[in-house]
Amino acid sequence: MINKFYITDLAPGRSMIEYLVSQGHQVFVISWRNPDARHRDWDLDSYGSAIASALGAVRSICQAPQVSICALCSGGVAAAMVAAHLSAVGKLGELGTLCLGVTVLDQAQAGTAAAMIDRRTAALAMAASRSRGYLDGSSLAEVFAWLRPNDLIWNYWVNNYLQGKTPPPFDILYWNADTTRLPAAVHRDFIEIALSNALTKPGEATMLGSPVDLSKVDIDSYVVAGIADHLCPWQSCYRTTQLLGGSTRFVLSTSGHIASMVNPPTNPKATFQTAPDNPPDPRDWLRAARTVPGSWWPDYSAWLAERSGGRGEPLKRKCAASSWPGGSCGSRSGMVTAPALPCCCSTASGPASTCCSRSWTRSIRRSRSSASMCPAWAARRCLPSPTGSAACAA
Repeated sequence: MINKFYITDLAPGRSMIEYLVSQGHQVFVISWRNPDARHRDWDLDSYGSAIASALGAVRSICQAPQVSICALCSGGVAAAMVAAHLSAVGKLGELGTLCLGVTVLDQAQAGTAAAMIDRRTAALAMAASRSRGYLDGSSLAEVFAWLRPNDLIWNYWVNNYLQGKTPPPFDILYWNADTTRLPAAVHRDFIEIALSNALTKPGEATMLGSPVDLSKVDIDSYVVAGIADHLCPWQSCYRTTQLLGGSTRFVLSTSGHIASMVNPPTNPKATFQTAPDNPPDPRDWLRAARTVPGSWWPDYSAWLAERSGGRGEPLKRKCAASSWPGGSCGSRSGMVTAPALPCCCSTASGPASTCCSRSWTRSIRRSRSSASMCPAWAARRCLPSPTGSAACAA
């Protein structure tokens, strides 16, 4: 929600979406609109409503009774609150599993950024965003950079300014600089939840009119954190295992806030840690944990597959001329084979739309068509899921 969705689809071989698709999962992605002053009143309920609508659209498209959701950072906060809302209204059965990446729900010890905020500072921050209508993304990025000044400020000042060197291209830093704004109302909601640590107190916060009680979210969950995360300390992420009501698998990945998520199986330095139980104290968990070589992506994919519907045959469908830009499929056989590809739909209004990822375009490069977008989006429709379930990334 605070940065752009393509961190999950960063580059070929470094895309979580691409990897999950290759493992047979049907993947949908929520891309949040970059708000401006017109959207000052979009609050957490606005984003929660968009998530709930997207989940309903995915279930309808895939004709699946359940959807699994994987959400990162602040998106994980909103997703967990939506899950609590679904539980309160008797619809939690529509949600298969919940995956939260680098997400802090218990703000008691949420790291340096939280420690620097008191009531007065928070009031000033909310007043500033309220007067403008949004929190500017560059301001937020500057705060995050000063949390790691040696790596994110002085390193580039010495390399670029003093030594006159051109910094090497790095996809994560490009994404990090591609900032987005945050509506004033949702900025206010996040601050108020953090100051009161509302998500640890049943009924203290609400989502879409429902009291949020995370203990009622009794579905299986997968919680992943980065051991060197300076924004969301892994110990704070671990506290989620004590808040959710279902069975939780906690995974501690190498690297920090972003690199722990962009951690493909091709990374030779990647490892992660797991443990059989989740004791209240994260130090006890760490003592019992074992280190597993490799990325946590295959572990999550296998965990998700065990809790998803069966894998079906790829769908073969004739492509109508209007389905492709340019008026034809461009396929030699005249047929389009759709394996488990990222698909797309639109919520029409509000802060979110569910759209194609670049993985689709990469997956259809064998076609002679020069189309730059997937056929489903061009036709304003999506293909049914070839599996019995779908995954939606928020």
